[in-house]
Amino acid sequence: MEEWTIETWEQQKEQNSLTAFYLYTPMCGTCAVASKMLDVIETLLPELPLGKANINFLEQLAFDYQIESVPCLLISRDNQVEKVYAFQSVPYLYEKLKK
Repeated sequence: MEEWTIETWEQQKEQNSLTAFYLYTPMCGTCAVASKMLDVIETLLPELPLGKANINFLEQLAFDYQIESVPCLLISRDNQVEKVYAFQSVPYLYEKLKK
C-alpha cells in the first residue's frame, strides 16, 4: 500500500468514484492487524485506489474528518466519505469496498 499525502487523497477522490484512505499510527497494535487485512484487500481489489498515512503527520485531516481513533479507513464513494473504525474481517472489508 502506497503512502499518500492529503493532496493525493483529494486527487484520488476527484478522479475515482471509489477510493479508500487508511489512517494509522506506527505503535498501534490494532493498526498492524488492520494493515495486514488491507494488504489482502489490495490483492483482491487491485483496481481500488487505496493509500495509507500516519495520522500523526495529518493533523488537519484528522480535524477536518473528525477522526476519533485509529485504525480508521476513509471510504469515498461518489464524493460521500464514510469512516470505518471496526475492520472486523477481510470479508467484511471486501464487501464494503467492492464496486
